[in-house]
Amino acid sequence: MERVFIVGCGDIGRRVARLAQEGGAAVTALARSEETAQKLRELGIESVPGDLDDPSTLTALPTRGAVVFYFAPPPGGGFTDPRMRSFCLSVQPGEEPAKVVYISTSGVYGDSGDELVTEETPPDPKTSRGRRRYDAETVLAAWGKERGVAVVILRVTGIYGPGRLPLQHLTSGQPVLVESEARFTNRIHSDDLARVCMAAAARGEDGDIFNVSDGRPGTMTEYFTVCADALGLPRPRQVTLEEARQVMSPLMLSYVTESRRLDNRKMLEKLGITLRYPTLAEGVRASVAR
Repeated sequence: MERVFIVGCGDIGRRVARLAQEGGAAVTALARSEETAQKLRELGIESVPGDLDDPSTLTALPTRGAVVFYFAPPPGGGFTDPRMRSFCLSVQPGEEPAKVVYISTSGVYGDSGDELVTEETPPDPKTSRGRRRYDAETVLAAWGKERGVAVVILRVTGIYGPGRLPLQHLTSGQPVLVESEARFTNRIHSDDLARVCMAAAARGEDGDIFNVSDGRPGTMTEYFTVCADALGLPRPRQVTLEEARQVMSPLMLSYVTESRRLDNRKMLEKLGITLRYPTLAEGVRASVAR
């Protein structure tokens, strides 16, 4: 990679930018405000102004021949992603990137119970956030075929890492499901996710979809318990699913009522990934230490 353009340069975007810079690539990112642009400059990242919610601002984006990492989330509400549509429409003929790597969500699979979910499992999103992400996948894939751009989709699980541990949840007294009723969930450390993004850009082929997780499904209750212990905080109280429907926010409830066990073998084998943090305990300990 000689040139990289990042759309949505938050925590994961900055980690990817650092890896790309270490590999000798010139990195540019979309900046919604001058404040964001200044923070990017401090990291040695060039920026171009633009707001995905205002398509008129998306002019002269440095996409030609670049690897684009699209990490911007859809806006809240509805079942579609207008931001993805704005980006695709902003790329003028002759300005196509070489490849787009898109971070989606494993939520596009919906509730899979105890079944092992592979990349061949048909998407069946039940939540509005899952539907928005699947809409973005569909729009981007169709645009890529029309414009001759390779598109690689990463269906990512819960991300944790330094600065991404659930401190607010643990200190505010919010409950978790009793372990006996907790559903399967999956995790990936932010450092490992950044490395997967780089590997997808280097080795992923057009049309590839990768499940991204550490391959060790657990429960949300286990995750909060491990984090509480590592941080020296009280473990959160546990409630039944019936009680959870009364006291949990709709967003949190949507997370704890779906179950998925992701198969990450394609990620490991095709992308040649060796996880730095293959277990939750290792990853959380390292995150706390940093």
